[in-house]
Amino acid sequence: MESYKRLLLANQAWTEERTRLSPDFFKRMAAGQAPEFLWIGCSDSRVPANEITGTDPGDIFVHRNIANLVIHTDFNLLSVLQYAVEHLKVKHIIVCGHYGCGGIKAAQSNTDLGLINKWLRNIKDVYRIHQRELDTIPEGEDRTDRLVEINVFEQVMNLAETSIVQRAWKNEERPTIHGWVFDLKTGLLKPVTRVDPNSEIEKIYRFEF
Repeated sequence: MESYKRLLLANQAWTEERTRLSPDFFKRMAAGQAPEFLWIGCSDSRVPANEITGTDPGDIFVHRNIANLVIHTDFNLLSVLQYAVEHLKVKHIIVCGHYGCGGIKAAQSNTDLGLINKWLRNIKDVYRIHQRELDTIPEGEDRTDRLVEINVFEQVMNLAETSIVQRAWKNEERPTIHGWVFDLKTGLLKPVTRVDPNSEIEKIYRFEF
């Protein structure tokens, strides 16, 4: 059997099981969504938001890209963020990186990867800002893992620096922003940072409404 056909069969089995456990499950799902969380994660196939958090469809609004970046010129990300914050009224935003991230590894190399160079440049900038700390760690897995954590921290701060988040902080005292890292070896999530509504940020990034 071709692999894609297995996906269709698995979907059929999933719908049957869901309906058996909760006959009105799909009726409720079709009625609308009210997720409490926005998840900004890596595109890596090993880090599915619902699976690793044990949540159901409808619980988490998800955006994924290579190395879970929050880039202020990425209109895809910003559109997701605005919709989640202003319309879905999410209470929490989670930026989730993961150890062993291919994007983080690639950003530390000098290999020309074509178009992806432009995306990885953002991670290289994170490395440059924290180079003093990172260069004290021997090259290899430990340094990459630390860059994964630092990258999550920087993306959380990037979120806090947006007018979308700051306006919601001012008007509704939400969302809280969390930075987590997923460990592929254990399956556990590790909190690395948290920014509460109306936290102090650098003056140059603050907006007046």
